[in-house]
Amino acid sequence: GGARFVWGVGKGGWGNGECVIDSAYLRLEGLTKEFPGRRAVDALSLDVARGEILALLGPSGCGKTTTLRLLAGFETPDAGRVVVDGEDVTALPPAKRRFGMVFQNYALFPHLNVGENVAFGLRDKAAAARRVPEVLAMVDLAGYEKRPVTALSGGQQQRVAVARSLAPEPRVLLLDEPLSNLDPSLRERTRRELREAIQRVGITTVFVTHEQEEAFDLGDRVAVMNAGRLEQVGSPDELYDHPASPFVATFVGRSNTLPGDLAGGAKGTLAYVRPEALRFAEGGALAGTVTARRFAGGFAYFTVTLPDGSAIEVHAPHDAARVGDAVRVAVDRVLLYGGPGTVDREPGG
Repeated sequence: GGARFVWGVGKGGWGNGECVIDSAYLRLEGLTKEFPGRRAVDALSLDVARGEILALLGPSGCGKTTTLRLLAGFETPDAGRVVVDGEDVTALPPAKRRFGMVFQNYALFPHLNVGENVAFGLRDKAAAARRVPEVLAMVDLAGYEKRPVTALSGGQQQRVAVARSLAPEPRVLLLDEPLSNLDPSLRERTRRELREAIQRVGITTVFVTHEQEEAFDLGDRVAVMNAGRLEQVGSPDELYDHPASPFVATFVGRSNTLPGDLAGGAKGTLAYVRPEALRFAEGGALAGTVTARRFAGGFAYFTVTLPDGSAIEVHAPHDAARVGDAVRVAVDRVLLYGGPGTVDREPGG
């Protein structure tokens, strides 16, 4: 038996493959989707509160994009339901769900200007004349109606795509890898702009990403998926400090893996230790040799090779050691899984 967690939100909780919130606005109940040879989504249950921004995070092939397509109605589940504001929309086509969708490539029409792109899905011209300036103001693009979309930056094009998805007044906003097409230098600013725009509107939002930094910056909570299953849902701090499974411990942030007995735990357990939970100390429990050093400003990441040939990474002041030094490393905090081990404790505690 590994570690088991349930954290509460009000009377609800999250962890261990499902998330339940009493005030859920959007609810996924046991969603399952199979493709030939694989189960892409496996009995996934997840609740999203009204106005919440939820990130679906996981490696390629984990099922997060399929989950988003099930929400949007582009895929039909083999089992389970999608419920929004008390209405079961599982059998409804995408156009009837009143969900807004922003695709990876934004799907803007280059021959139309900004206003025409935003108004594209609005059939009533009077409504379009009122709604287009409203939603452009929401994404901080007031007055951009006549500009060619080809003259906009990548971040501005993304906000046009968000404005177009908001124009029909959807109940839920869905985004598929919203920043994947942006130059890395633009991503941080655009993340901030996108979050501000979504918060300004107050719309319930689910977005897919494989980038941890993006999930942590944009999401109120983050749902970590692996092999079609929900591993854990929580705030970035909770996922990092209290991972509910070995997968989350290694996927979220940086982590060293050690036999439990080396880190003060029982034999048969696995210990996951963050680099910042290790420090150089004369009386440290682990002995090794510094074999690499990666500078990171005031600190550095030191690779320490242990006598058995395994290596650990220590986060320490940049001048704490040099390559070739024989060192001892103290373990301040471990996450133990398996056997009789406990989770999140100091060695010997």
